[in-house]
Amino acid sequence: MILTGTIVNVAAICAGALIGRYAGRLIPARIRQTVMSGLGLTVLLIGLQLALNSKQPMIVIGSLIVGGIIGELLQIEARLESFGNWLQGRFAGAGNIAEGFVAASLLYCVGAMAIMGSLQDGFSGTPTILYAKAALDGVAAIALASTLGIGVLFSALPVAMYQGGITIAAESAKSILTETVILEMNAVGGLLIVAIGLDLIGIKRLPVGNMLPSVFVAVGLVWLFGLS
Repeated sequence: MILTGTIVNVAAICAGALIGRYAGRLIPARIRQTVMSGLGLTVLLIGLQLALNSKQPMIVIGSLIVGGIIGELLQIEARLESFGNWLQGRFAGAGNIAEGFVAASLLYCVGAMAIMGSLQDGFSGTPTILYAKAALDGVAAIALASTLGIGVLFSALPVAMYQGGITIAAESAKSILTETVILEMNAVGGLLIVAIGLDLIGIKRLPVGNMLPSVFVAVGLVWLFGLS
């Protein structure tokens, strides 16, 4: 069923925020870290499964190169960071509820998993990426709510609107996207998800934000070379 992934994601955030608010301090940091590492390995697996389905590796390579250049020229990561810092500063004096809401909303909505997971949900109705994201967000909500308070709970609303909107748009557009286009989009997005997994397990942080345009460049390249 469409939107299942977003519904599960929202439920995980709400559950994690409530646990973190009322019992978060009872959970040792080392346990949270170990769980996040395990989830990081799961994210790696999901990303690799998507990436290895590619039938046109040159499309993937070209998409990452062109998309990465576009992202660097647009300075997507820097702009997102600046926007986040502005929001944090804007609500710095507004109390813990506002700060928790802003911090959590940025964490949950900005990233390849939110976009690729929502696209996958809309295209296929099998939201494995959003299920993994839900687990990550739930654990993160416990940690955030234990320090920032109940405001983290309200971040579920922008997540529902943002991811739900992308999913519905993808579901509406899937009639004009061929199986090949979706396959190569998923492959490029899968590699970005692998990059997130590498970051989660502490191996290497890559500029995933600047590579987000690669997912959409893949669509253009598949059509350009008549592979659709």
